[in-house]
Amino acid sequence: MAKREFKGRPLLLALFVVLILVDFFLLGGITPIEHPLQDSLVRIHSATRTPSPDVVVVDVDDPSLLAAQKAMGISWPWPRSMYADMLNGLMKQSPKAVVFDIYMVDPDNLRPENDRYLIETAAPNPKVFFPIARLEGADDNKAAQLKEYPPQFGFEAGPGADPEARAAILFPLPELAITGRVGIINFLQDADKVGRRYYNYYSAYGWRIPSLPTKVAEGLGYPVPPGDSFVLNWRGIAGGIPHVSFFDLYSDMQRRLSQRPAGEFKDKIVIIGSNAAGLGDAHPTPLSASYSGVDVLATALANIQDGDWLRRSPPWSGALLALVLVLGLAALFARGRGPFFTGIALLIATPVVIGCAYFLLQLRWLMPVMQPLIFAWLFFVSMALAEYLRERRERQVAIGMFGRFLDPRVVADLVKHQRNLLDEGAKSREVTLLFSDIRGFTTLSESRTPEQVVQILNRYFTLQVDVVFRHGGTVDKFIGDCIMAFWGAPLPDADQAKHATAAALEMSKVLLEFRKDLGDLAEVFDIGIGIHTGQAVVGFMGSENKLDYTAIGDTVNLASRIEGQTKGIARVLVSAATRERCGDAFDFVARGTYKVKGRAEPVELFEPLEKT
Repeated sequence: MAKREFKGRPLLLALFVVLILVDFFLLGGITPIEHPLQDSLVRIHSATRTPSPDVVVVDVDDPSLLAAQKAMGISWPWPRSMYADMLNGLMKQSPKAVVFDIYMVDPDNLRPENDRYLIETAAPNPKVFFPIARLEGADDNKAAQLKEYPPQFGFEAGPGADPEARAAILFPLPELAITGRVGIINFLQDADKVGRRYYNYYSAYGWRIPSLPTKVAEGLGYPVPPGDSFVLNWRGIAGGIPHVSFFDLYSDMQRRLSQRPAGEFKDKIVIIGSNAAGLGDAHPTPLSASYSGVDVLATALANIQDGDWLRRSPPWSGALLALVLVLGLAALFARGRGPFFTGIALLIATPVVIGCAYFLLQLRWLMPVMQPLIFAWLFFVSMALAEYLRERRERQVAIGMFGRFLDPRVVADLVKHQRNLLDEGAKSREVTLLFSDIRGFTTLSESRTPEQVVQILNRYFTLQVDVVFRHGGTVDKFIGDCIMAFWGAPLPDADQAKHATAAALEMSKVLLEFRKDLGDLAEVFDIGIGIHTGQAVVGFMGSENKLDYTAIGDTVNLASRIEGQTKGIARVLVSAATRERCGDAFDFVARGTYKVKGRAEPVELFEPLEKT
């Protein structure tokens, strides 16, 4: 059937517009669904970025642990004098900062001189920074009040903060902590346990505790990213930050003549940490399920130094993209584009949208695309389903409408080719008309009750209509005891004259079988069939409230007149036009020329017979 406007389309569109606005502006978006695609784009993007040249990790790696054990007979944890020696060696090269990613918490009671050595080396140096950690899950009631910490720690009470709040925090040695060059290095993970951001400030009861990168940025005069956290802009597929093995560097520093490049760490941010497998400092990130914590810190520091952290686009941008996609799909459906064409368009749009998101990532913008695409695909599926259900209803209407006067096979063909005869209107075409009238109907009516007459007629009509359908004809109407049928519409039929004539001959045979059950009426119950082929106007005609699929014109009138001439001549008569179009499919007997009402020229008639 031809596509009609889906009246529920505006309602469905309005529903999706509301869902999009509610999701992005009230619910904050379905972020967990967004992460997988964004993580994939971030991984691809990170592989194109070269490691930061100004940030380097001095790595207590597995080879360093093994070498220290073999060369010096020391195991982990190492004496703090080694860090002091390392710090002294690094400072000779004038780095911008040295940031420890190793906790210096409990005093070394066996070797207190090592602690003093580290304190004397690090505490006076404004370029040295140490980590602290918020002990999540610990009993905060046993901790000091946040307001009691000295101002150099940078703990700030935000609006609505609890002035009496306490928070359990792990600090380095007091002499190192009191410098104020300390900051939180807690791993910041999203709801799916993956770390994509780094703290600027850790929030505890409304208090803001600076992170270690924030303290380094303040110490070096770098701008701090806005907000309480920022999205990391990763470098390289794995790591992306240059690493130097701690023990290799430490051993070189003990030599009289260094074998390493001069000024290797000049003007660099040096992070002393560990990615040794046995120390367990690894976390899931977009780049890896087990990503070294020191590299997470190094990435954060590199982002702040370069000012190239990622920014999340505002919620309205995702909502706008979703609305553009949904409204575009709605426009295609409104223009009559079916689900197939619209689905192809959406298939093309999907990688284009993802490509645009990757382009924006080069500009350091994280654009939500998964959520808009999900809304677009859900809208497409909803519209396609609605279209399918509408078309199914129309097919059922078509089957019910045409099934009254068409062979079910013809109805199936109309539905298959999605033809809507209501939309096509009435057209002139060549058709073959058949009129079949009952002889002896008056005797039948007089000898039987009305109920019996109707019963006999219904049985008779059922048999004869089946014959018409079998030969591909269309039953136009019943006119009292007369059947009007035609061939050549609604589907074209090149052999319409043959099919109509064959139907007439079979109707004659069916009549003979039917008369066997009529008893005393058998001799008087007969039929006459007239057939003519010519041009007629065929289609739905009538008023807005009542339409009939029918044929009108001179061809119809002549076929009816031919049926009137059958009495006393032959049970079936066809016109010369019909005989000509039948070719040699039947034998024909000429039955003379007759003057018929409404025509000036006489009509030559023929009786068809089965081919012998």
